[in-house]
Amino acid sequence: MGADTATKRFAILVALCTLFIFVVISRGLPIGSKSDDAEESEDGDFMTDAVRRSESTLLQQTKLLEKTKQQVEKTSRELFVLQREVSLLKNQSGLKSFPETIRRNEFDRKRILITGGAGFVGSHLTDVLMKAGHEVTVLDNFFTGRKKNVEHWIGHPNFDLINHDVVEPFMLEVDEIYHLASPASPPHYMYNPIKTIKTNTLGTINMLGLAKRVGARLLLASTSEVYGNPTVHPQPETYFGNVNPDGPRACYDEGKRIAETMCYAYQKQSGVDVRVARIFNTFGPRMHIGDGRVVSNFVIQALQGQPMTIYGNGLQTRSFQYVSDLVQGLVALMNSNYSDPVNIGNPEEYTMKEFAESIRDLVGNKEVKIIHKAATQDDPQRRRPDISRAKKYLGWEPEIHVIDGLRETIAYFRHELQEPSVRSADGRGVGGPYGKKIELPHVNEDR
Repeated sequence: MGADTATKRFAILVALCTLFIFVVISRGLPIGSKSDDAEESEDGDFMTDAVRRSESTLLQQTKLLEKTKQQVEKTSRELFVLQREVSLLKNQSGLKSFPETIRRNEFDRKRILITGGAGFVGSHLTDVLMKAGHEVTVLDNFFTGRKKNVEHWIGHPNFDLINHDVVEPFMLEVDEIYHLASPASPPHYMYNPIKTIKTNTLGTINMLGLAKRVGARLLLASTSEVYGNPTVHPQPETYFGNVNPDGPRACYDEGKRIAETMCYAYQKQSGVDVRVARIFNTFGPRMHIGDGRVVSNFVIQALQGQPMTIYGNGLQTRSFQYVSDLVQGLVALMNSNYSDPVNIGNPEEYTMKEFAESIRDLVGNKEVKIIHKAATQDDPQRRRPDISRAKKYLGWEPEIHVIDGLRETIAYFRHELQEPSVRSADGRGVGGPYGKKIELPHVNEDR
């Protein structure tokens, strides 16, 4: 009985083994080995894991790189602050070195007041007069001026920097007054039109009153904007202009026109010795990075690879002078015996399209596009000075070629853009007067 049972069990086992082998063979699976699909599945799982690990590693490296970048920027800002502090400490300890100046006796050394002297033009004028050995007092409310423009003179015995708004009266014994105080770029003077008008009226009255009281000669920094959108070309000083009295630029245009009128009223009524310079487009180092005028806009856009924006068809013309030529013209006019208005500018005339292309070539970024947007209201179509008076009565004419001046200006802005970021947290612009953001051209192209 037991033998039969064992035999039956053995037969059943043989049958099951035979059936198993048959099934395996019929499916094409080799006995004792894994299928190709199984191997491919494992290989796929392995690759997926590898990719996931690589992505995780890349993400960690990206985060580390971003953290390192932030640390570098922080360190750069801290280094910049330390450099400024070291400069101040040197000044306080008497270790500061100043640019070389001429030594003058009391009879030759003038006491000179420059309103707006921490601004673009004013700071260059300060340099020239300080190096000539005169005593210079800079008056500025830092609306658009910057202390760093004149910080190399702070501590010099012949130099004073006073934070003051010319709208308020100011008393000082001086021999000459260069009245430059006024925002001069459209974004700045349009930001607060009433303030612009006050600066050019009340501010000019205060300076003329000071000149009357102390017997000083006053030079007014007027502008080519008094000609408006001219119908005469080039513009001589005898041209009365074509100005829109209620347009967006009127606060500046008409402000300067009334300032000129007040100068000659004080001259005729009170005997004040006045000079009037009608300044045409000027450019150079120390222009405000958010200035908003054509030179700074084009240069910054080209340096950052952003489209260069022309408002209008680009055929409107301008004449540009380098800042050192302007300063020499202002000094020559102040020291002259000529009291009628004098144009100070460079007769070289460029269309906006030609000018943009020249800057793009000098920057060396041929891939930058030039784009056109709607023309701004009251934008002058032609602007070029007739400098016959300056040549005849001052012996002055510009010496710096526009292209040479542009090279210096581009180098300046290239350096400025490498300084620690002055942008706000949202990356939209730089600080402007009264806390308002004066946004960089490529951020706020619709201005």
